[in-house]
Amino acid sequence: MEAMTQARFMLGKQSSLKPLERDDESMAAHEEEQIPEVLDSTFRLMYLANEGDLEGIEELLDSGVDVNFKDIDGRTALHIAACQGRTDVVELLLRRGAAVDPKDRWGSTPLADAIYYKYHDVIKLLEKYGAKPLMAPMQVYNAREVPEYEIDPKELDFTNSVEITKGTFRIAIWRGTQVAVKKLGDDVITDEDKVTAFRDELTLLQKIRHPNVVQFLGAVTQSSPMMIVTEYLPKGDLRAFLKRKGALKPMTAIRFALDIARGMNYLHEHKPEAIIHRDLEPSNILRDDSGHLKVADFGVSKLLKVAKTVKEDRPLTYEDTSCRYVAPEVFRNEEYDTKVDVFSFALILQEMIEGCPPFLTKQDDEVPKSYAAKERPPFRAQAKNYVYGLKELIEECWSEEPSERPTFKTIIIRLDEINNLFHKRRWKVRPLRCFENIEAMWKKDSSDPSSSSSNSTNG
Repeated sequence: MEAMTQARFMLGKQSSLKPLERDDESMAAHEEEQIPEVLDSTFRLMYLANEGDLEGIEELLDSGVDVNFKDIDGRTALHIAACQGRTDVVELLLRRGAAVDPKDRWGSTPLADAIYYKYHDVIKLLEKYGAKPLMAPMQVYNAREVPEYEIDPKELDFTNSVEITKGTFRIAIWRGTQVAVKKLGDDVITDEDKVTAFRDELTLLQKIRHPNVVQFLGAVTQSSPMMIVTEYLPKGDLRAFLKRKGALKPMTAIRFALDIARGMNYLHEHKPEAIIHRDLEPSNILRDDSGHLKVADFGVSKLLKVAKTVKEDRPLTYEDTSCRYVAPEVFRNEEYDTKVDVFSFALILQEMIEGCPPFLTKQDDEVPKSYAAKERPPFRAQAKNYVYGLKELIEECWSEEPSERPTFKTIIIRLDEINNLFHKRRWKVRPLRCFENIEAMWKKDSSDPSSSSSNSTNG
C-alpha cells in the first residue's frame, strides 16, 4: 500500500506547478520496476497512461475503471498523459469521457502541464475538446501590477471580423474604432524566454509615438489568448500597392522612401537602445488614409532586439522570414546591428522604381545565397528613373560591409536633397511650357484676319 501512495511520484513528469525534487527522483528510479506488481486497477490506469499502452487502457476502462480516477495529489490519467506528451493517450482518454480540465492539488490542469512541457499537439487537442488555460503567462495577482497598456478582451468586438495583413491580424472594434488585432501563437505562450522578451517589448512599444510608425494601442496579457492591438490602416500594405501599381514614378518612390526612412530613423535613434526591425519588407509597411507610409510589425513576430549587436539563436531559413529583403549577415548567422534594416530599405526602394520584387526569377531559398555571393538585383529601369544619385544611394545601402551602409539619418538628408532637386527641375520646366503656350496663342491671334480686323475696328 505504501508503494501505491507514492505512485504519483513515480509516473514520469509532474505538474508544472510542483517540480519533482531530487530525492523523489531517486526514490522513483529505485521503485519504478515494482509498480506494475503492486498497483490496483485504478493506479494501473495511471501507469499505463504514462507508458502509452493504449490497449491496456482500453481493457481497464472496459472493465469499469473510472477514467477520472484521481490519485492522492488529485492527478488523473489525463494529467499523466499530458505531461508525457502522449497525444494518442490523451485522445483516447478524452473519447472515453475524461474531464478535460481537472485540477491537481497544486491547481494545475492537463493543459497547463502540456503548455509547461511545450507539447503543442497535446495543447491543440485539449483545446479542441474545450480546455481553457488557467491564466496567461503574464498574468499578475496584484491589480497595481497590471500594465498600463492592458486592454480588457471583452472590449474587443470581433463580429464580422476579417483577416488582414498576411492573415496574422484581424479587424476588431475597440471602443467604437476599428483596430488591428494579432493573437499570439503557442510558440510565444509556451516559451518562458519569449514571454519575458514579449513583456519587455510591450513596455517599450507603449512609448513609441511617430507618424511613420504604426501606433501601438495596447495588449491583452492577463488572459488567454494574449493579443496585440494596433491602429487599423484600411489602405493595406505596400506589397499589395506595388503589385497593383507596378513601377512608381520617381517622385512617388522618393516620397514613400522618405516616409520609411523617417520611421526607421525614429526606431534606430530610440533611447536608451535602438530598435532593430530585422524584417523590413513591403508587407510590413502600411499606407494610411493620406497615402503616407507607416512601418509596422516590428519586434512583435521577431522579438525585440535592443542591443548594439545581436545574433539569432539559430541560423535562419527561408521559411522563417521573407528572405528577399534580409541582409546576408543575418543568414550567415553573424552578429548584426541596425544596418540590416538599411540593406532591406535599399531593396524596397529599388523595387518601387523597378516595379518587381528583388530577384523575382529566383526561388526563395536561392536569394540568400545570391546575397552571400555579393550579387544584387539588377537595375533594369531607365536611367531617368534613378534621378540625382538615387541609384548610387541604393548601392551604398546594400553594401556588403554593414559599416559602409549609411544611417537612416544620412539617408533622409540625401533623399531630401534629391527631392528638392527634382522639384526645382519641375519648377524650371513648367514656366517654359507656360511661355510656349502664350507664344503659340499670340502667333495664332496674329495670323487670324478676323481677330486683326476686329482689333482695328475697336481701335
